[in-house]
Amino acid sequence: MTAPNPSSPNSDHSQRQPDAHDPWASPPRATEPGRTGTEGVVAASGESVTGLPVRQELRDAVLTTLGVAVLGVALGLLWVWLAPRVPLVSDGEAVFLKHPEGEEAVGADGTFLLLGLGVGAFAGALLFLLRRKGGVGLVVGLTAGGIAAALIGWKLGVWLGPTSDLAAHARDVGEGKTFDGPLKLESKGALLAVPFGALASHLAFLAAFGPRDPEPPFPTSW
Repeated sequence: MTAPNPSSPNSDHSQRQPDAHDPWASPPRATEPGRTGTEGVVAASGESVTGLPVRQELRDAVLTTLGVAVLGVALGLLWVWLAPRVPLVSDGEAVFLKHPEGEEAVGADGTFLLLGLGVGAFAGALLFLLRRKGGVGLVVGLTAGGIAAALIGWKLGVWLGPTSDLAAHARDVGEGKTFDGPLKLESKGALLAVPFGALASHLAFLAAFGPRDPEPPFPTSW
């Protein structure tokens, strides 16, 4: 038997070492001392796509949801205060709109929509000031909390507004007297104003003032 010739092409190709100055060579994988590649995969399984621990993401989502949902109380109070009233009148037998061509009902929906956008934008900006790094948990919390705040504001506004028992209200005020109709939200799509405003505001602040990824190093040799 003869020993393989180190100078042969096949032997040189099989034993060729990567050139440290080769720009096309794949960079070596860095591992921590005393940690194998398998252990690194297991450790990374406890992190989210943003690099934060899953437990922290869940905690951020719950806390953000509760914090934003509380703003629904302010939304309901502002809606009761600013929404236009629908004037009604009774003839003793039935209740009619005093101004059939009036736009008070549409104005109540528009007021809720604008207030929802404002409350959502405030929530998104405040959350950015508290947590500038962002995260999946914060986005989930803003969405869920915004929907909860919208529902709370809607129900609270209807509860605090004029009564929905029109017959009893008409008897109390008397025949031919004007009274306010119940506060209603005819367009349920306005409930999405709070989460939309929160997400849009938070995304805008992150894009303008959020942390930036480090620039890749410029290659010094080719």
